[in-house]
Amino acid sequence: MPQGGATGSLDSAEYDPIDHLNAIFSHPSTLSSISKTSKALSHYQDELDNEVAELVNVQSTSDAESVERIQAAKFDLAELFQKIEGVRERATVTEQAITGMTADIKRLDNTKRNLTLSMTAIKRLQMLTTAYEQLRGLSSSKQYRECAQLLQAVIQLMTHFKSYRSIDQIAILSRNVSDIQRELLEQICEDFEVTFAKGEVQQKRGMLGEACLVMDALGDNARLRLVAWYCNTQLREYRQVFRGNDEAGSLDNISRRYSWFKRMLKTYDDQHAAIFPSHWRVNEMLANAFCEGTRDDFKGILSKSIRRADGQGLNVNLLLSCLQETLDFEHGLEQRFTNTSRTSIDTLTSNDEKAPVFSQAISEAFEPYLSIWVEAQDKQLSTMLPRYRLQLPKPSDEDFSSQMVMSSSTELFSFYRLTLTQCSKLSAGSPLVELSKVFAKYLDQYAQQILFYYISERPSGQTPSRTPSIEDTIIVLNTADYCYNTCTQLEEKIKSRVDEGFRSSIDLQSQADAFMGIASAAVRGLVRKVEVDLEPSWREMRNTGWSKLESVGDQSSYVGELLGKFKSRSAEILVSLHKQQYARAFCDNLVESLMHSFVANIIQCRPISEVGAEQMLLDLYVLKKGFEDLITLNNSNTSAPASYIKRVSQAIARLDPLLKTLQVRPSPPEALVQAYLIHIADKSDVNFRKILDLKGIKKQDQPHLVELFQAHRASPTNETLPQYSAFLTPLAMSNGGAATSIGAGIGSLSHGSTLSASNLPGRFDPATLGSALMTAARDGVDRFGTPVLGTPSRGMSPPPGQHIQTADGATVNGNVNQNLRNIGKFLKRDLSSFGGRFGGKGGGGSDDGMK
Repeated sequence: MPQGGATGSLDSAEYDPIDHLNAIFSHPSTLSSISKTSKALSHYQDELDNEVAELVNVQSTSDAESVERIQAAKFDLAELFQKIEGVRERATVTEQAITGMTADIKRLDNTKRNLTLSMTAIKRLQMLTTAYEQLRGLSSSKQYRECAQLLQAVIQLMTHFKSYRSIDQIAILSRNVSDIQRELLEQICEDFEVTFAKGEVQQKRGMLGEACLVMDALGDNARLRLVAWYCNTQLREYRQVFRGNDEAGSLDNISRRYSWFKRMLKTYDDQHAAIFPSHWRVNEMLANAFCEGTRDDFKGILSKSIRRADGQGLNVNLLLSCLQETLDFEHGLEQRFTNTSRTSIDTLTSNDEKAPVFSQAISEAFEPYLSIWVEAQDKQLSTMLPRYRLQLPKPSDEDFSSQMVMSSSTELFSFYRLTLTQCSKLSAGSPLVELSKVFAKYLDQYAQQILFYYISERPSGQTPSRTPSIEDTIIVLNTADYCYNTCTQLEEKIKSRVDEGFRSSIDLQSQADAFMGIASAAVRGLVRKVEVDLEPSWREMRNTGWSKLESVGDQSSYVGELLGKFKSRSAEILVSLHKQQYARAFCDNLVESLMHSFVANIIQCRPISEVGAEQMLLDLYVLKKGFEDLITLNNSNTSAPASYIKRVSQAIARLDPLLKTLQVRPSPPEALVQAYLIHIADKSDVNFRKILDLKGIKKQDQPHLVELFQAHRASPTNETLPQYSAFLTPLAMSNGGAATSIGAGIGSLSHGSTLSASNLPGRFDPATLGSALMTAARDGVDRFGTPVLGTPSRGMSPPPGQHIQTADGATVNGNVNQNLRNIGKFLKRDLSSFGGRFGGKGGGGSDDGMK
């Protein structure tokens, strides 16, 4: 090619001659080389033709060589197949030669084996025939010891001829052996019957003992037949005496039955034990037969007693007496027979692992009727509770102790312990479950009718109604704590004694929660005692002219008086609370209650000026210092727990936004609006109006401020604010200036709630202490001492259809008990952060009721 790169272009799969020509003759001056280019192309074409011819020639030569190699391979394969066939034929000939050589050896081996088997069979047949003839002679002469040995040999030899029974002689011999076995069985049974009938047991004891060896050789069926006959014979008199005579067979004579059988066992030990082999356990089978018959007798007797026409049912004391005697009898049998070695019966199981043989062998008949006994315990408990209610928490002749509990509680659980012990001996099944339900029933009633009654308001014939003293309230608190702990122990004790299948049915947790609810109400009652003393101080706060204060000074006059009375009464109460958990509960709840009272009185103090709000904030922080010292009043050498300080700070901090907002002047109005959005931080028009009401802004001036509030509220910076404040929203203000409900987290039991529908003042009246506690249990709480939000604090009456406990001891509706349980659950939850489980043994329990 005359141009560089032309060859590459011609070899390309996408070769385009036009493009190639344009590349060669890209300029008019190159046209002079057309002839040269043509010659180069012709030369290149000739070269390509020569190359193609050479390639075709080479390919033709290689095809011929391949055909030759294929033909040679086919020839080699045919020769290989011929050699393989030759090897196979030689192998077949060799195998046939070896088989012919070993055929004679195999035939000799088979002959030897058959000859050995024949000789062995003939020898065994000779031994069998000889032993059979000897056995017949010995059986006729009643030489039972020798018969036993020969019989075992005959039976063992006979097993070798089972496959030869098609031979007539062998079949006849097999029938003869079976016949002599049957004859020996009948002969021995007849010997036993005759000997026992004639009373010749002592004279023929050796012969009967040897006969038992023959029965052992005859197998289990023969042995069981003889033992069954013996048991029936020995128990025949028992059945005639106690089944044929109603008086002898009655429950009153149950001891005679057991005495009779004990004499029977003694007779067996003295006279009959030597006859029977020990591994037969005839005495145990005799005891089983006695227990089965006696159990059936008792089932019939008890069934007839239930269906008596005269209407008199079973005597509970007689039933228990009979059952106790039966259990003692079964225990005696169990001790006697479980101590006997049974390795010949069960060599793989130790005595410790064996299930009781005679447990409930007879007492099973009594179990369906134990409900009568459970009903008797129910009736006895029903007579105990009214007596407990008449007792005072503290006997008049005893001195008060901070760890004192009511004697009725220890007496009740002592009765429970004795009853549980008795019932667990009688049964570990459904009667024990029923008894646990009776326990639960009267635990509920004790919590409700006794403990709750003592801390409730009771008419005293005068006004105000009688309220429990501090000592009585603390005794009830200690008793509720004792009952809570002991109730838990009681549940564990019952579960450890009841059958595994019934354990899930045992549950006394709701009763334990009810006692914790009583403890909650008792702590709340102690808080009320402090609230009563502080009422004059709150009255002085309400009488202060908060809208007319000109400057902020030291703490207000009511604060010093309030702190003095607060510390004095609290110290008196705390010194009597021996458990730290309850002391902490009292302090926490008292702080919450006083913050509630502070908010309620702020509302009643309106209008409040900016100076007044600043003075209130100062007073609040003075109160905070007093609250922080509360828990260490009786122990100044220790510091208050950090968790308690934190809780006080949180309670105080809830009031900060309110007082800080009230400190801002209404002019300029933008400042008040901005302060509200910063401190209260919600979008509620209603809550904003509450602030305006507290500041005393006139109604006609409020719409402008509300419009300004709405405008600022709509700005982008306030989009994330909640719609309602959690503190201010529940705060409702009546027209008379009294708050009817307080925000979550600061509230406590409603100050004016009573059992009647009469309207009471919004502030606390000490005469309503018991009613407030009752209302708390009746209406339910959302946390310890905190009413459900939105519940009005005065004018409350019982919900329709709900009955409340009265002073004369009427039963309270189940809702009261349920709410007590809920209170207890919340109390445990609320105090779980400062020292173990609330109501636990820490701090010194008053007693261990279920040891």
